[in-house]
Amino acid sequence: MRSKSRKPHVMLFPFMAHGHMIPTLDMAKLFSSRGAKSTIITTPLNSKILQKPIDTFKNLNPNLEIEIKIFDFPCVQLGLPEGCENADFFTSNNNDDRLYMTLKFFLSTRFFKDQLEKLLETTRPDCLIADMFFPWANEAAEKFHVPRLVFHGMGYFSLCSEYCMRVHKPQMRVASSCEPFVIPDLPGNIVITQDQINDLDEETEMGKFIIEVKESDVKSSGVIMNSFYELEPDYVDFYKSNVAKRTWHIGPLSVMNRGFEEKAGRGKKASIDENECLKWLDSMKPNSVIYISFGSVACIKNEQLMEIAAGLEASGASFIWVVRKNTGDEEEWLPEGMEERT
Repeated sequence: MRSKSRKPHVMLFPFMAHGHMIPTLDMAKLFSSRGAKSTIITTPLNSKILQKPIDTFKNLNPNLEIEIKIFDFPCVQLGLPEGCENADFFTSNNNDDRLYMTLKFFLSTRFFKDQLEKLLETTRPDCLIADMFFPWANEAAEKFHVPRLVFHGMGYFSLCSEYCMRVHKPQMRVASSCEPFVIPDLPGNIVITQDQINDLDEETEMGKFIIEVKESDVKSSGVIMNSFYELEPDYVDFYKSNVAKRTWHIGPLSVMNRGFEEKAGRGKKASIDENECLKWLDSMKPNSVIYISFGSVACIKNEQLMEIAAGLEASGASFIWVVRKNTGDEEEWLPEGMEERT
């Protein structure tokens, strides 16, 4: 039992990808600002990404406790390329190659289980908040009677949609991949097609892993979402009633970052000068600029990028478009002269 004088200790374990680590870092700041001690578990490479924003936060809030605990992750021993400690390593434009590497990366994280158990045994935190992609964390936490909460960096809508399609399988009853269908039971009369979903075969290794991920949500002590009730009330209520009754929406977590230095220091370094970008934004009218980003993991073909570029140019709108650079990306993916015209 925790003594009255000791701060609550929250242990957080994000999946090794920027879209998971950044909101987890923000969540650690949130718990620390409410009087808890926050410990983020990660690997040597990713600790370097997290340490600078943590130092910035601690300089602004010297009385708050937030720290990093580093776990070993021997990539080569686990069958991964040297230095593959982050999903940013997946730079191939070949979907089969990326799927293989992604699954290998997911399964390799089971190596953390023994290290996590040793840490839980010695520190006995008040709870463990482990990423959705770490289903094995349930067993590790239960062994030492530590509540394990699952963290989803996304909102309720997508998870409710996945749940309804997994239960009712409406995508299996259409004549073609472009035939629209309504997602049964889901609030809002949502219409979608097979082409718009990632319908994994449950018999494949990736399909089996995703099922394990979904089951761990239900078996855990609860689910934390980077969302808020006013954004999607129908889907929060549906999730609580049908998927996992114990869930808390604590977002948007990004509001924990007030100053420019905190906001700008959470992600990777852009290829353009940030001051030049801000100066350009300041010169524009309010609400007149479109921001486009599909994240740092999505694999988008050059042909698709060309179509997006053509659509943006045709819209006539001012925009900032963030695109990741892939290995061997030598082909042109912008219409000729577009940068000058826009």
